[in-house]
Amino acid sequence: MTLTLTLVRHGQTHFNARRLLQGSSNSLLTRTGQEGVRTTARHLAGTRFTAAYCSPAGRAVTTAVEILRHHPDLRLRVEADLREYDFGTFERKPEHELEAVQPWAELITEVLTEVHPGLPQGESGAQFMGRTRDVFARIAQAHPEGEVLVVGHGLTLGAWLWTLQPTGLVPLPNASVSTVRVHPDGATEVVEIGRDVAGHGVVTRVPSRPAAPQPAGAPTQPEAHVVPTPEAEPAAV
Repeated sequence: MTLTLTLVRHGQTHFNARRLLQGSSNSLLTRTGQEGVRTTARHLAGTRFTAAYCSPAGRAVTTAVEILRHHPDLRLRVEADLREYDFGTFERKPEHELEAVQPWAELITEVLTEVHPGLPQGESGAQFMGRTRDVFARIAQAHPEGEVLVVGHGLTLGAWLWTLQPTGLVPLPNASVSTVRVHPDGATEVVEIGRDVAGHGVVTRVPSRPAAPQPAGAPTQPEAHVVPTPEAEPAAV
């Protein structure tokens, strides 16, 4: 009666490659992104998924469809609340323009702790975190056991992982795989974070203090496949 959630970030997009913000906006996968998703799909081909969910964004749907080529009998369910954080007027703009207004680490800290009022025409930290918690709660309630695939975005998936293990937000590589187990008593176990199956590059941990209280049942040190590099990369692009 244990539920295993396999969380996959979408493949690399043209906006990722150009370092443009793409929360509510969308961009097609690059050739590298397409190949990376195929690699992740092969990696997950032997997993006996019992359900599959994805964000409505095209980049997430494309990624999920490729994974499900190995699971042809599985129906893909689109969940609107799995969408990425909305950057408002900063959508489709270079990351450095947002960084000039508010440092990325500061923005993420305020979003995670639900005090950020939202960027102009964007959504607040409370709105984003609320819908993120709610959608994963709904998925867990609908599937008390089995293997469930969830394809989404760097900040959305990372934010939920942070609620389970609030020791820092780990930016997830494109097409990476994270694993969470939900036990019958409701306790969550973060098994691994950001396994870079496709080899799309590794990023540094983004500070996310102050840490939230540790949820009961969560381990203190999940296995995180993250290798530091000199340059931190935003988790939500």
